[in-house]
Amino acid sequence: MDKQLIDPKYAAMAEQFTEVGVQYLITVASAIAVLIVGMIIAGLLQRWTRTALSKVRGFDDTLRLFIGKVVKYITMILVFVTVLAQFGVQTTSIIAALGAAGLAIGLALQGTLANIAAGIMMLVLRPFQVGDYIDADGVGGTIEEIGLFVCTLRTADGVYLCAPNNKIWNSVIINYSRNNTRRVELVMGIGYEDDIEQAMKILMDLAHADERVLKDPDPVTMVKSLDDSAVSVALRAWTRTDDFWGLNWELTKRAKESFDTAGISIPFPQRDVHLYEVKPS
Repeated sequence: MDKQLIDPKYAAMAEQFTEVGVQYLITVASAIAVLIVGMIIAGLLQRWTRTALSKVRGFDDTLRLFIGKVVKYITMILVFVTVLAQFGVQTTSIIAALGAAGLAIGLALQGTLANIAAGIMMLVLRPFQVGDYIDADGVGGTIEEIGLFVCTLRTADGVYLCAPNNKIWNSVIINYSRNNTRRVELVMGIGYEDDIEQAMKILMDLAHADERVLKDPDPVTMVKSLDDSAVSVALRAWTRTDDFWGLNWELTKRAKESFDTAGISIPFPQRDVHLYEVKPS
């Protein structure tokens, strides 16, 4: 067909459409390239972050994985903003919208975010670890797992317990397993007519005869208090944390048996009642 038969107006429009189409294809191709490269970089940054944190001694694996994911998601957000900028979208308004959305989500999920923050603090500061027996304002048991939202525990009677991180972190945490040694205190009440020195010697002999009692510091005995119905004599001895309960129960049993053999009484609470005769007026 002769070019002179084509209307110059249509020819200009076709040329303009071709130019716009080529530019659009170039933009789409560059956006796809940026997206692919960004996804690769995000994956590499996540992997490098996890590898670097794994070399930090004592760094928790759960927190390491969490920080790696945070780095990946932040990188992906930056990549998407860059891709949108390729199409002429105003990124300033997008960032403002993301900030407003983040604020709204934060207010809606403030309880959940508080649990995440508490979980991160516990993983970093490590007031306890898996296997420790703790008590935090009535939440007590052996730690089985420390998560970003909740901690799972097993109570002394084998019951499953799931507690929010924020409740544990905002409480006074008593860790019974943290230290290697604990002090056993055995208090026995004897009658006022019994021999105090003999009772204290029996308790001291029981401590020296048990291999679980540590020699440093030495066990000590004392008269702890003068109660209404008994004289309370006490034995204080140090032992390894793993031996605490076994030693405590065994010393209690042997002390009762030794006191019975020596004729030392363990009195029940007593009360003297005096009757006075009132003469009629």
